Amino acid sequence: MKKRLRRFWLGFLIFVSLVGPGIITGSVDNDAGGITTYSVAGALYGYKLLWTLIPAFIILVVVQEMNARMGIVTGMGLADLIRENFGLKITFLIFLGLVIADIGNTATEFAGVAGSMMVFGISKYICVPIAAVLVWILVVKGNYKIAERVFMLFSFCLLSYIISAILAKPDWKMVTTGLLTPQMHFNKDYLTIILGIIGTTVAPWMQFYMQSSVIEKGLKIKQYKFTFWDVIVGCTATVVVAFFIIIACAATLHKNGIVINEAKDAAVSLKPFAGVFASQVFAFGLFVASIFSATILPLATAFYVCEAFGFEAGINKRLNEAPQFYALFTSIIAIGVFIILLPHAPLIAITIWTQIINAVLLPVVIISMLIMVNNRDIMGGYINNKFQNAVGWSTAFILISLSILLVISPLISRLIK
Repeated sequence: MKKRLRRFWLGFLIFVSLVGPGIITGSVDNDAGGITTYSVAGALYGYKLLWTLIPAFIILVVVQEMNARMGIVTGMGLADLIRENFGLKITFLIFLGLVIADIGNTATEFAGVAGSMMVFGISKYICVPIAAVLVWILVVKGNYKIAERVFMLFSFCLLSYIISAILAKPDWKMVTTGLLTPQMHFNKDYLTIILGIIGTTVAPWMQFYMQSSVIEKGLKIKQYKFTFWDVIVGCTATVVVAFFIIIACAATLHKNGIVINEAKDAAVSLKPFAGVFASQVFAFGLFVASIFSATILPLATAFYVCEAFGFEAGINKRLNEAPQFYALFTSIIAIGVFIILLPHAPLIAITIWTQIINAVLLPVVIISMLIMVNNRDIMGGYINNKFQNAVGWSTAFILISLSILLVISPLISRLIK
């Protein structure tokens, strides 16, 4: 008994020392764009879209596990592998779309900072520049260990959305029905939200960040089982938070016919239905998520662009050791802040369409990953099993199909009329 207990605590301590990449990557997925998408889904459709979180969870686990395994086995980032196996031209085209989407995503994060602080009466012209400077200092002046500890704290804070959902007093019977009864409608708005949910839950940039952070942490194949559980915990946290955001908005906003455009609207609109505390907790979660993602998104983009084109990259490197990495990181933050501080910037359009771009680009990234992770010359004996390949290829096919449906749905509607 003592030996088992000792073995358990030893395993637990090893797990705690090795966790980070999976939990951080999963948690940062619930960013301002994600919270907006989930809030709009709950406000517009109530509990009806909860079912999408089940396939999203399965896809997220399979894809993130592939990333972690590729990073540990090859010791190379996803961007490096894509360039090496598909050439510079294809890499450039993929990354052009990803960089555009990530700049839009970063602007969305600072919009989340501005929106959440407006709930507490703080102007965006004060909170956004301060947030940007703090984010820059954390990455440029810190190191991976310090940054990881801050990110883990942020991950824990995102569980505040559970409180907002409980205070909203949802109909748990309808929650169960929405979760277990898939409903599909082929109109543009419904397809846009589904694509947005998948695009924000399994975002393309996550795959690059996950693999880079596994390498940055120096994980080896003998530690793979701990990394696997790190991925499971991170993916579970992602979907649990998304689940409760949808519930909070469905139980209050949808029930009372309130239409919202962004996550800030959800925080404000919760007040008369669930109370001031629920509104403030929702706003606090939005602020934490936005700061968190405003750090990780530019970081991930700088990582994979520098990897792809052979520049030095990494938080542990000094400014003069990786000038291109830090210059790109700083530029993305600066552009995001500039967009948000523009008067009348189309924040809603930026938020929704960056999630859709994510969903459209995701099949390209997943197909590239599947080709490489099944190549024995790259992975040796650690290639995918049949289940992983089935989920991966099905995901790519479904996303491509949904993207095509989104484009042709207006034409179908006209023909039906």
